[in-house]
Amino acid sequence: MDYSQFGAMLPELIILGLFLVVFLFDTFSGDGAKRILTPLTTVLFGLATVAIWIIPSCDMEVFGGMYVNDTACKAMKAILNVGVFIVFLQSAKWVESDEVAIRKGEFYELLLVTLFGMYLMISARHFLLFIIGLESASLPLAALVAFNKKHYESHEAAAKYILTAVFSSAILLMGLSFVYAFSGGSLYFDDIRNNVIAGEYSGLLIAAIAFMIAGIGFKLSLVPFHLWTADVYQGAPTAITSYLSVISKGAAAFAFFVIFVHAFGQLFEHMWEWMMYGVIIATITVGNLFAIRQKNMKRFMAFSSISQAGYIMLGVMAGGIGLASMMFYILVYIVSNLGAFAVISSIENNTGKLSMDDYDGLHKTNPWLSFAMTLAMFSLAGIPPFAGFFSKILIFTAVTSTGSMALYMLVLIALINTIISLYYYLLVVKAIWIKPGEAKVESFKSAIGEKLALWICVAGIIFAGLVPYVYEYCYKLSLIHISEPTRPY
Repeated sequence: MDYSQFGAMLPELIILGLFLVVFLFDTFSGDGAKRILTPLTTVLFGLATVAIWIIPSCDMEVFGGMYVNDTACKAMKAILNVGVFIVFLQSAKWVESDEVAIRKGEFYELLLVTLFGMYLMISARHFLLFIIGLESASLPLAALVAFNKKHYESHEAAAKYILTAVFSSAILLMGLSFVYAFSGGSLYFDDIRNNVIAGEYSGLLIAAIAFMIAGIGFKLSLVPFHLWTADVYQGAPTAITSYLSVISKGAAAFAFFVIFVHAFGQLFEHMWEWMMYGVIIATITVGNLFAIRQKNMKRFMAFSSISQAGYIMLGVMAGGIGLASMMFYILVYIVSNLGAFAVISSIENNTGKLSMDDYDGLHKTNPWLSFAMTLAMFSLAGIPPFAGFFSKILIFTAVTSTGSMALYMLVLIALINTIISLYYYLLVVKAIWIKPGEAKVESFKSAIGEKLALWICVAGIIFAGLVPYVYEYCYKLSLIHISEPTRPY
């Protein structure tokens, strides 16, 4: 075996090395030394993120073409790392609490394992490697959702997550078995594409596509596969909720793009185009309508993330050119959503309050938190001149550039839903700045990690959309990554 092939897996090796360091330190260090585990892990992960970004690597396929290391995959992993680094910062105070501190090593270890699985999903060009990555990312998350051992809601959320994860994996594997039969015994994306081109479209293939969309739809919380999302987000620790809402969605969306463009792109017009139209419209609309009714901030953000998943999926519909807009949208979504969660986490850690009504008059006691939450809501709503506005414009432009009337209608419906989303995002802003009466959240000082996470997100919201280089870089990566036509068909 040529062990030099492992050199192509530098990001994965870095994460595994960090996992090993954290595991050994947590296992063999004394109680006094464990006090530095949180800052040590955060600093080392920050250095790992920089290393993944700056260490040069050549584009190559290894392990018989099962794993691909190219610039776009490397950039997507770096984007996810930025989000995970912010999660590490905002969770530092919670991890050091009396209830969690004894298990903080487990928290970081499980989080790193899930990230490793997502890396494999992003680089997979063979369904066996994709499934290994998917399960490596999913199973540790069940333990993380149940991390608040003394909270009944956390246990309930973990049970729901496990059941839905197992069910979705079963559906995905069923679809994959159909694909295996159709492709003549191969699970390589390229082989499947070649057999699709050469073969006849059959009921077996239609069923395979439907099952696979359903299986991945569960991971992305696409409607009608979203029913677990709100309960799990509400019951899980806030740090894990923020991780589920952005990091796992970003990795799954990129993997979804690769699978359906590289493996099934030739079937776009014939089979899965209208499936995806319906799923995207339902996802954006249902997420928006249910978000309006929520008072618990974590459930509110759950339905917001469902709606945002629909916008991310628009990038898939645009094909090759859509990769750039999708990657940029994910980056902006990470800083915007984690900015909101940084405020929610800070208020919960210091006061225990999670209701939207508790945010009435927040600006009187915590003006900086109010400012940051307002920017996050404006960005998620797509209000100019913040980054969320440019991310939506770019993804709409990518979709409409294909010239398809059906896609024009899809974008029109998405635009109408964007107007609806303005209402519920501005409900939070109204509670913070406009509602009369005394403030319900007393003044407090956020932890250093929470402040750093918050200001990283604020900087991203303000500057990501104003610096053209960010999107231009994503666009260059999309041209390198996609060898298919600009439309998946």
